[in-house]
Amino acid sequence: MAKVNDNKNQNSKASDLFETVEPIGMRVLIRKDEDKKQTKGGIQLPDNIEIPTITGWIVSVSAEVEMSSEVPLNQYDKVLFNPKGAIPVDFEGDNRLFVVEVENVVAVFRKS
Repeated sequence: MAKVNDNKNQNSKASDLFETVEPIGMRVLIRKDEDKKQTKGGIQLPDNIEIPTITGWIVSVSAEVEMSSEVPLNQYDKVLFNPKGAIPVDFEGDNRLFVVEVENVVAVFRKS
């Protein structure tokens, strides 16, 4: 039983040492934008409002996405994504990182 407890302590210490999150498969890591508290027209939004899509910035792409010529996503792209399939990553404490499957990225913002 001591080994099990030692392993738990080692695992919790090891998780404190992680410095990066790398998505795998056809996924990207997105940092969502701050939640909007007010509309452009000045209407105050409630804290518990559920928005079906969220904007954010791609922090990292998987090797599979990077090598695919069919997926037009790159690191630092601003995107619109469906949060229903997004997996929150408790990595930084602010809970704004999500691993998102490419199919849940619905738009990319581009400058002309």
